[in-house]
Amino acid sequence: MEKEKAVASLGKPTLLLPAWIKAALRANDRLKLYLSVLQSALQHAGNPAGGLHDWTHEIAHLGLTNALWIKDLVTTSYLQDEILIVPNLGQWLGALAADLSLMARPLCDLDGHRDRTLSERRDHWLRRIEEMESEEGLDPQALGDLTRGDRRGTDSFHLLVMDLHRGLNAMAVELSTEDIDGAHVWQIDDQDRPLIEAFMRGLSRTAPLKFNHPGLDTAATRNGKTLLIQNDIGTNDAHVLVIEVEALKISLTYSDLHPARFDFFKQLLERHGFSWDVFSPRTTEGLNQGKPYTVGHAELDARDLAALLQGLEAVASRIVFVIDWNRARKRLQPFVRKSVAIAVLKQAADEDVGHMAWLLAGGEKLVFEAMQSVDGEAFRIGDRLDQVLGDAAAQDFLSNLLRLASIKLREQQPAALVADEARLLLARVLQRRTFEFDLLAEHAAYCHALAQLLSELIDARLPAEEATQRAKEWERKADQVLTEARRRAERQPRWLPMVELLDRMDDIADDLEEATFVYSMIQMVPSNSLPATVASVLGRLADTTLAAIQDQIKAIEIARDMSDHSESTDSDVFLQTLWRILRAERVCDEQLRDARKEIVRTLGKHPPLFALANELAVTIERASDSLLSVGYGLRKLVFKKSGMSA
Repeated sequence: MEKEKAVASLGKPTLLLPAWIKAALRANDRLKLYLSVLQSALQHAGNPAGGLHDWTHEIAHLGLTNALWIKDLVTTSYLQDEILIVPNLGQWLGALAADLSLMARPLCDLDGHRDRTLSERRDHWLRRIEEMESEEGLDPQALGDLTRGDRRGTDSFHLLVMDLHRGLNAMAVELSTEDIDGAHVWQIDDQDRPLIEAFMRGLSRTAPLKFNHPGLDTAATRNGKTLLIQNDIGTNDAHVLVIEVEALKISLTYSDLHPARFDFFKQLLERHGFSWDVFSPRTTEGLNQGKPYTVGHAELDARDLAALLQGLEAVASRIVFVIDWNRARKRLQPFVRKSVAIAVLKQAADEDVGHMAWLLAGGEKLVFEAMQSVDGEAFRIGDRLDQVLGDAAAQDFLSNLLRLASIKLREQQPAALVADEARLLLARVLQRRTFEFDLLAEHAAYCHALAQLLSELIDARLPAEEATQRAKEWERKADQVLTEARRRAERQPRWLPMVELLDRMDDIADDLEEATFVYSMIQMVPSNSLPATVASVLGRLADTTLAAIQDQIKAIEIARDMSDHSESTDSDVFLQTLWRILRAERVCDEQLRDARKEIVRTLGKHPPLFALANELAVTIERASDSLLSVGYGLRKLVFKKSGMSA
């Protein structure tokens, strides 16, 4: 898999040469190591009692720390009838072929730079290596052909590597590459410098957030009237960003094998004024194992040079947040839903803290250990974070944890400190325990919507059919809140008081939805409407209930933050609000009597309307009775939370 194939597939081959030369020179260093290790293995096989060179430093220097087979090759190889038996021969030959292809690529595979002789020699040695893979070991002829450095005989693998290295050095000099704030730059105009500097300024501002993760190498060149900038982002082959700047316009081509991450980056740039065209998923032979990846094109038309520079800086500053994004999302999802995990990552990007520090400090291990360390009543085996805390509190905790990890690791604090901070952070969340009130507030909001809908309906400001459908939907959503609380109570008994209170609140929602339905039935009676005097008294009853529900919402929000440390003024406001709810129930009793008198006086000779109007009045008043019960339940809950006697 090669990232450069993605660049080529996006139609920007001019950008490939510097990156290819850089990769080729690194491949040259590895090939020299492989040949040296082979010679060391041959020497040790001939004299097992002799000393062994320790290749640890060289292996680490070339970033091959996971290739333990390299060291094993020296100690496990042995001679058998002059044939060097190499247990790891297949791995060694595979590494040899891969890095030969990489090293030869700038001189053999790019139009305008192809060297025919070198291409033929490369192809010959790739075939020869493939033939060697079928052998059990390397005979003296094969060993000589691989390692010989003189030119008196036939061509050798070592000679080809030396010639390729010489050609790469000449190509690098001819290219006249320069460095602008870390960007590999060649053949640009003076007017391009401030543009590249702006891009690198944005990149440098957030690049520390990737810590030691590879990626963010930038190359820039001019192609006619267009400045081309490429950033390699990370290590994945299909994850490529190419930017074109012409006059005051930025055009950006971005490819990604993860549609969710593509959409994430798309949204990040939309906030900075970029508009997108997203193409159908495409496949490219030899790229991303033939799997489809997403490609999109974004543009920004800047009003002036300052806006152009700002746009380039903004693009560059967002790139770091897609490195290892998919891994971070997957590691957040054991605790919260996918949409919440993405919201956490978005907030981390918006705040310029990122997610890499959290991954480096332990990722999901930090959260699991924090959950295990708090009191046993809070979390049980199998609990998700959002099941216990609720979506809002879980998202807030994870966002704070990502922020904390980023700060501590940038201060070069140990990961163990981040783990301790995570435990303290979760303990503080659990001490507040206000997340139980989220469900109360959500249910109360649906009750308020139902009460307001009923008032508007009686006031003839809404069509009855439309109101009935909306009321049915809101009552269904209120039921779902109660169901969610019951589900949580099955796992955590501390949710039981909330379930009891929500049961009473659900009676309010049921009565209000029923009242809306009864009113719609009135519209089916031939007269099709209530007399103005009846509508007026019913409207007052509905308005009183609406006002009481508004007080209920206020009481819930006050109760959310009340504790034994709360100010006395908070307690006073809470009790006054409860008193208004209780008084509203008495007012509704009186208004029900007034409504019945008016209904008898006005509709006594119209049995259908009489029955429906009376039922409507009774149903509304019944909702106020439930409000009274909820008020007492909320009072009991808050007194217990505050350590007071009810």
